[in-house]
Amino acid sequence: MASLQRIDYRLPVAMATALLAVSPLEARHAQEQRPNIVLFLVDDMGWQDTSVPFWIERTPLNDTYQTPNMERLAQQGMLFTQAYASPISSPSRCSLLTGANAARHRVTNWTFRRGQMSDGSDDLLASPDWNYNGVCQTEGTPNTFVALSFVDLLHSAGYRTIHCGKAHWGAQDTPGESPLHFGFEVNIAGHAAGGPATYLSERNYGHDADGNPTGQFAVPGLQKYWGTGTFLTEALTLEALAALDSLRCSPSPSAQAPFFLYLSHYAVHVPIDRDVRFYDKYIAKGLSEKEAAYASLIEGMDKSLGDVLDWLERNEEEDNTIVLFMSDNGGYASGTEWRDEPLYTQNAPLRSGKGSLLEGGIREPMIVRWPGVVKGGTRCDNSLMIEDFFPSILEMAGIRRYNVPQTVDGRSFVPLLKGYGRHSRQRAMVWNYPHVWGNVGPGIDLNCSIRKGDWKLIYYYKTGKKELYNIRLDIGEEHDLAAQHPRRVRRLSRQLGRRLRAMQAQRPTIRASGQTCPWPDEV
Repeated sequence: MASLQRIDYRLPVAMATALLAVSPLEARHAQEQRPNIVLFLVDDMGWQDTSVPFWIERTPLNDTYQTPNMERLAQQGMLFTQAYASPISSPSRCSLLTGANAARHRVTNWTFRRGQMSDGSDDLLASPDWNYNGVCQTEGTPNTFVALSFVDLLHSAGYRTIHCGKAHWGAQDTPGESPLHFGFEVNIAGHAAGGPATYLSERNYGHDADGNPTGQFAVPGLQKYWGTGTFLTEALTLEALAALDSLRCSPSPSAQAPFFLYLSHYAVHVPIDRDVRFYDKYIAKGLSEKEAAYASLIEGMDKSLGDVLDWLERNEEEDNTIVLFMSDNGGYASGTEWRDEPLYTQNAPLRSGKGSLLEGGIREPMIVRWPGVVKGGTRCDNSLMIEDFFPSILEMAGIRRYNVPQTVDGRSFVPLLKGYGRHSRQRAMVWNYPHVWGNVGPGIDLNCSIRKGDWKLIYYYKTGKKELYNIRLDIGEEHDLAAQHPRRVRRLSRQLGRRLRAMQAQRPTIRASGQTCPWPDEV
């Protein structure tokens, strides 16, 4: 685990800013190591939305989708079978950026409009006053978690930093809506929205003929591709590689500095537009039109990954670049699909999907390639959380000591990559979702959860119900063992309650009485 020097989160922002810069020794050490880092993040990609099996056996979905470049990356690196995130986008992305668990940073639902909650309604419970304006590096915005990003630390250590694609860290008209606020030198198409209006250049990615946004999800800054037939995923890839080319061609001494590329695709988030480069092949395989469109989104994302890997090879950066692949939440396979259309994918053998604290909503496809460090074609069954990326990426960059105003809950998974990490059976991982999302399905809304070892407990604020699953023996969470193991339920309830209290987590309020719901160890 990276060595952390933590300061109280209530420090004045001027002092926090002064503590941002890493020491000259750390900066020089990072420059000497000079590993480039690419973080390839996919939106709403389920654990089974790939031809790479992340389970002990192949599934029908692994044979449905074609992701040859994910296969290529897995052959070159380490595949993680139990990588976790939050059930919704913004909480995961804010945890990744700050290293704080979602229960601590309180961006526990998706963000968009300044000063407005995105919660659905419930007759019995009311949502807490969460941080619906997102995260920010400066004080002064209400309902915001103040923290410094790992990107700023990389930049202070001499890294060139590029953001491309979806951001979704801060609400509109707040400093945190812009990636430039968090230490990125370049921002391509990142803003407050959590999805695209459309992937189609024929619709100008959500703009009219005069260039005006037709909705608030219009993707900014890609005018050169309007009307060209360039699918959004491809446009973002071309722009990301052009930014890398620009770094290499720069006459500045900084052209020799290592780079950090955060390629954060809007794919495979709704709307499910057809990527015509791949659509017909899936129709020929017998998929429905919607299923084929979704499969084409997946393969278009995979082609982008391949284009990045090809660029690294072509520019002789392959052996000097770490590539991390991750998704921000489970696949959209819970309840009914967007606009009440039939579901177009699933997460089987996992149960449920996005928005749920069952495995289908939080278990993610993750791969890490680190030439010279990670042996290709290996698998890791240890559990980890998305906030672990914060200390891990900094350690990969040679930055082991730093000061930030937030408490970093993440643990570095670098020891796992190097083959000497301790097994995670004793680590307790927690989730908190005190909201109504708006979809329906098992494990969704107004709940919290803990996983420790093979066992996972889910507590529902509304009913007081507790579910207990042995994940190793029952990956589909089909058998609730709470009645058979009351002592284990009590023990996990105590641990979950203690962890949530320690992080000052929020709970829903009972409308009739105005009181907060009980903690899991109070029921």
